[in-house]
Amino acid sequence: QVQLVESGGGLVQPGGSLRLSCTASGFTFSSAFMNWYRQAPGKERAMVAGIGSAGGFTTYADSVKGRFTISRDNAKNTVYLQMNSLKPEDTAVYYCYVPMFRSWGQGTQVTVSS
Repeated sequence: QVQLVESGGGLVQPGGSLRLSCTASGFTFSSAFMNWYRQAPGKERAMVAGIGSAGGFTTYADSVKGRFTISRDNAKNTVYLQMNSLKPEDTAVYYCYVPMFRSWGQGTQVTVSS
């Protein structure tokens, strides 16, 4: 079955950086479009970034453009989210999502606070 396991979340000060990872199994990762979403307390889950199967296409929410970078390593079945210049409003649970199978990871908490 499809499994997505996120890691890399934590507590970071404003202006800091984190890199999230999502390792996939149970499907042909190299053929799948992948997304990162996030959900802040009291808010709906929202798309953060997406990447095409070969990595040549990427898309970002306006709120993270220029600060976050999505990438993937198909040899490792892993998609990454590099987050720089973090702001308190980036605080959320971050989820990996594969649209092809409508499957979510368990999420990883990112807290940006001084």
